[in-house]
Amino acid sequence: MKDPYQIVKTVMITEKSTELSEHDKYCFKVAKQASKPEIKAAVEAIFPEVRVASVNVINMLGKKKRLRTAKYGRRPDWKKAVVTLSEGSIDLL
Repeated sequence: MKDPYQIVKTVMITEKSTELSEHDKYCFKVAKQASKPEIKAAVEAIFPEVRVASVNVINMLGKKKRLRTAKYGRRPDWKKAVVTLSEGSIDLL
């Protein structure tokens, strides 16, 4: 198994994810190659007091950005995971 901190990169704290946390759903930025079982095991390893009920993943496309010239560049693609907990909660702040 990979290191859990290489799979789960950061917790996303946005307006939408704050509303989801009221329903025991939390958003994480995860490694692009991570699968749902790996994400579940990593979250349970990082936060031992919680149990994960389900994991939903979204592949986010990087935004197209304008360079100084007439050319366009791109930010890298990334993966977001929405984790639903069955019991317990996570103290993020």
